[in-house]
Amino acid sequence: MKKATIKDVAREAGVALSTVSNAMNGSSLVTEETREKVMEAAKKLNYVPNMNGRFLKSGRSRQLCFITSSISGEYFYRLTDSMNAECEKNGYCLNIVVTRDKNTMMNNVLGGRFDGFFLFEGERIAAEELERLEKEHIVAIMLDRKYVKKTIGSVVFDSYQAGYEITKHLINLGHKRIGFLDSASDIYDCSERKRGYQKALEEHGIALLEKDILQGFFDENISYSAVIAQAHLYHRDLPTAYVAGNDKSAIGCVKALQFLGFRVPEDISVAGFDDIELSRYFTPSLTTVRNPIEEQGRAAVDLMVEILDKKAEGRSRELKGILVPRNSTGICMGSGSAVYHYV
Repeated sequence: MKKATIKDVAREAGVALSTVSNAMNGSSLVTEETREKVMEAAKKLNYVPNMNGRFLKSGRSRQLCFITSSISGEYFYRLTDSMNAECEKNGYCLNIVVTRDKNTMMNNVLGGRFDGFFLFEGERIAAEELERLEKEHIVAIMLDRKYVKKTIGSVVFDSYQAGYEITKHLINLGHKRIGFLDSASDIYDCSERKRGYQKALEEHGIALLEKDILQGFFDENISYSAVIAQAHLYHRDLPTAYVAGNDKSAIGCVKALQFLGFRVPEDISVAGFDDIELSRYFTPSLTTVRNPIEEQGRAAVDLMVEILDKKAEGRSRELKGILVPRNSTGICMGSGSAVYHYV
């Protein structure tokens, strides 16, 4: 069967070729009645617009791309869902590329297929790659760090303030020895949370012990093992509270402490970040910082569209989190360290 063309649609709808084109592109020059007539004709003929031809004519593909090395976990599905909805609202299609290969990432960025990019990949897209993006006038929104150039902006969480506030919450509960479950140094959110944690300790004259900085890597199992190892290495002499890099890490920490015989929060308090759905149903429910994930997705798309439409240049936006105290943190009952011995 012969593939329907725009001429066939125009003939079926009884309108000019230019009217079909305007109707397909959402032009305000076409009345809603005429648009419906054109769309009905296109549906009847199974007509599919030539996207390559539209791209050549307008210089826009109406395709945006989110590049990341992972989309696992609640953060990413909430983020991408909100981004996709906002893209559709603005007449764009969101494509997602998941890869750990730097060449694949850069080939997608420089290939000319997409109008703009959302990037969440601190390790593989570093200073050299960002300079290339700037030189090529690529429009990009960073979701994993602050970065601003003419065609590059960022939408991130104020993780420094969040780290400060959650640590101050523990200090106000009387905790004077507070551990931290860290992640990779190139992950913006965790390094900023750690900076805030350190600032709160410093302001209150509390010493930061290197032995209380553990590597949790945002992972439940790794965090669990790190706390078990610390307990064995230091003969169960542990902090009275932990700030974990995220909620998954906090859950691993709580499970390890419970396995060791500690009560949370009666013996040791634990707090995390992100307010994932499990955090409110976990036992005990997790004290955490709720980040506006959906707002980040919408704001990233809106900034992207503004830059593409030449209505704005790149800028950085920081979104504030909200401290959510729950049952995993409580008043410190000890003098500084938690040492539990089986009876």
